[in-house]
Amino acid sequence: MLKKIDLFSELSDGAAEKLLRCAKQYKYPKNSIIVTEGDTHNNFYIVVSGNLKVFVNGDDGRQVVLSWLEGGDYFGELALIDGAPRSASVITVAPTVLQIISQQDFHEFLKSESGAAIAMMCGMARRIRSLTGSVRDLALLDVYGRVANLLQQRSVTEGEHTALKLTHQEIADMVGASREMVSRIMRELAIGGYIEQTTGAIVLRKALPRGW
Repeated sequence: MLKKIDLFSELSDGAAEKLLRCAKQYKYPKNSIIVTEGDTHNNFYIVVSGNLKVFVNGDDGRQVVLSWLEGGDYFGELALIDGAPRSASVITVAPTVLQIISQQDFHEFLKSESGAAIAMMCGMARRIRSLTGSVRDLALLDVYGRVANLLQQRSVTEGEHTALKLTHQEIADMVGASREMVSRIMRELAIGGYIEQTTGAIVLRKALPRGW
């Protein structure tokens, strides 16, 4: 399980098994708050199955979605290192199973596995580069460009089709646009034959145009 997660992919098999023994597994129903922005507890979370939303709330009450998590994703890695308050909130959007590793257990693991810290730094570097790309997209791309990037990045191949399961509102929250604007873009992509909107999924039929 751990070796399939980007953060731990460089660990040796023995180190991964040792760390996995520190994890405790829990089940959560939909709409369970896992982490609240400003919390000071320092657990690390691995998503075994389910879906979660990572978000922040602005002073004006507007919610900004930072990412959507599914099986194989993780969160809370920064709190393991510096113990600072949580920088975002996380809520389940479907029944979810998480494996949780405490900061104390994680630090004991690092003490016993001298090469683990360097191996995990490689995974953290990849995530930072990914976040840099997301910030760049928000700064430099128009709404269509951000929507197109999201569709391509979040889609997965299912049989003969490439699809993703996000609503127009969820897409809007992630790209920083209104739902009405996203719906208009999706409607015109469907008219052009680029996508097909089915019940519960968006199917990509062909490569999206580079510009709008």
